Amino acid sequence: MSKANLLDRRKVVSSLLAERKDTIVVSGLGASTYDIAAAGDHDRNLYLWGAMGGAVMIGLGLALAQPKLPVVVITGDGEMLMGMGSLATVGLQKPKNLSVVVLDNEVYGETGGQASHTAGNVDLVGVARACGIEDVRALATMDEIGAFARRMHDLESGPRFANVKVDDANLERVLSSRDGTFIVNRIRGALGHSPM
Repeated sequence: MSKANLLDRRKVVSSLLAERKDTIVVSGLGASTYDIAAAGDHDRNLYLWGAMGGAVMIGLGLALAQPKLPVVVITGDGEMLMGMGSLATVGLQKPKNLSVVVLDNEVYGETGGQASHTAGNVDLVGVARACGIEDVRALATMDEIGAFARRMHDLESGPRFANVKVDDANLERVLSSRDGTFIVNRIRGALGHSPM
């Protein structure tokens, strides 16, 4: 895909979360965390700081524990590549309320912009499909993003996986709290549980 056809990742994330309602959102390492915070901090945002490769597994755990709530993981290609095995577990468990969105800019943005494997021949949509996730797609337009955002609220048709080719712009870092205890206790409270 040419650079001219890449989507603005902040617009993608804002569109995905515009009508989030009671959705739990798990962020991957780096840019996806900043993009989610830029779209609006929320009590049901679970920001991962330094847990590269763990976003999908944490999202899976939340989806299984909260089957009546939509759970969305928004992460980058580098983080997804680090935790690719998690897609096999999602394909096996098949949580109907889980959506995974990969913001694929084809670089490792947090370590200097080196080309990631998706800049070569690694197809994350193909990997997700091979892992048994039936609803897999590559999203290339904002209309497709909007349609996927509506599907994320469907608690009966998941799991779903979307790969979105986005630009690799180095944007302002919008920081949420980096206090892990605060983040966990805040989401626990939002879900009706006492602090840890």
